[in-house]
Amino acid sequence: MSQLKQKLGKEGEEIAVAHLISKGYKILARNYRSGRAEIDIIATVDDWVVIVEVKTRETNKYGNPEDAIGRGKINMIAQGANDFLLDRDLNNNVRYDVISILKNKHHIDVHHIVDAFWPGLY
Repeated sequence: MSQLKQKLGKEGEEIAVAHLISKGYKILARNYRSGRAEIDIIATVDDWVVIVEVKTRETNKYGNPEDAIGRGKINMIAQGANDFLLDRDLNNNVRYDVISILKNKHHIDVHHIVDAFWPGLY
């Protein structure tokens, strides 16, 4: 991955964290890794553990950022979430959200998709 894409991705994660905090979420972990699985943000709100995948792009010329999340990525996220819950001995309800960000020098558009996917249904 190019350094520009990595920088854009990190900027997107910072924007997503700020967005979640402004909505009352508590951040539990960022860039959680377990095996090959990586989860961008793990947060809580009410009694939910929220697993958040962040996708950031400069343009939607080739589709919206969230369209880049395929079945394989969903399965990896679900495995990582399972490992996190077991590691922390958590028994909360779990939800999978996506924060889709379009960011360029003219504007930033943040779209928070609650309950974006349900692993195991694909």
